[in-house]
Amino acid sequence: MSTDDPEPDGGGEELRGPDLARAALARARQQARARGLVAGQRGSGRRRAAARPARDGDARDPQLFGVTIRELVGERGWEIPERVGSVLGRWPELVGPDIAAHCQPESLRDGDLVLVAESTAWATQLRLLAPSLLATLRERVGAGVVKRLVVRGPTAPDWRHGSRRVAGGRGPRDTYG
Repeated sequence: MSTDDPEPDGGGEELRGPDLARAALARARQQARARGLVAGQRGSGRRRAAARPARDGDARDPQLFGVTIRELVGERGWEIPERVGSVLGRWPELVGPDIAAHCQPESLRDGDLVLVAESTAWATQLRLLAPSLLATLRERVGAGVVKRLVVRGPTAPDWRHGSRRVAGGRGPRDTYG
C-alpha cells in the first residue's frame, strides 16, 4: 500500500469523508514528527533545534501597530506633517476644554496657526494668552511646529451671491417680516 492510498479502518472498511481527512492529517503529522519538523512550518525544513522564539525579532512576527506606524512615519519623513495633524486633531487635549470650547484651529501653514474665536471677546482673550499658548504647544508637540498664532474673530454671514453687485447699495435690511 502506498502512502497516498487510504488506510483501511480496523474493521476492513475504507475511510471516507471526514474520517479520511483525519487519517491523512494524522499520517502527515506523524511523518513530520519523524523528520523533526516544527508544526505549522510548511516544507521550510526548519528543525526543532533551529526554531527561534518570537522575541528574536523575526521580520515575519506580528508587530505592534503603534511601533509600525512610528517606523513608517520616520522612514517617509512625515514627522512635521504628523505633528501638524496632531495639533489640529488633538486641539482640545492640547489647550484644555475651556479654550477649545470657544475657539477652533482653522489651519496651520508654515508655522502660523490660524484660530477662529466664537466672539470678539474671546479673540481678544486669545491674543492675550498667545505667549502661554505657544509655550504649551511647543512643549506638547515640539519646537518649530507652531511659531505664531493668528487669531480671527467671528465673521458676519456673506449675503452676496453671484458675480453682479449693486453699486451704492446699503446692504441687507430687515427682510424677515
